Amino acid sequence: QVQLVESGGGLVQVGGSLRLSCAASGRTFSSYAMGWIRQAPGPGKEREFVAAISWSSGSRSYADSVKGRFTISRDNTKNTVYLQMNSLKAEDTAVYYCAARKNFDGAVLVGKTYDYWGTGTQVTVSS
Repeated sequence: QVQLVESGGGLVQVGGSLRLSCAASGRTFSSYAMGWIRQAPGPGKEREFVAAISWSSGSRSYADSVKGRFTISRDNTKNTVYLQMNSLKAEDTAVYYCAARKNFDGAVLVGKTYDYWGTGTQVTVSS
């Protein structure tokens, strides 16, 4: 079992930066692939994959919409995964969820394949 708690969200202007953190409990954190998935406001908006990282940090994946602006990292000694977000755009406004799954494979791009989820942190980018 893995429990996840996100922090670091808030209100920022277009072009600004934020760093999200996700603290995990459980001794097996280091064996899980970790991901960030977001859900924008509005009816019919589905959760969207943002970024994922393997247990060893040797593999990372990003959505095309955030490549070059966002960086995912993890510190297994602190049971924490991070999402550094730079050059934020209004369309990055969403609730950001941290999630965990056992394997880092092609399915990391699919939000619903994750096994454990945090409760989310709100990111609002104002223009």
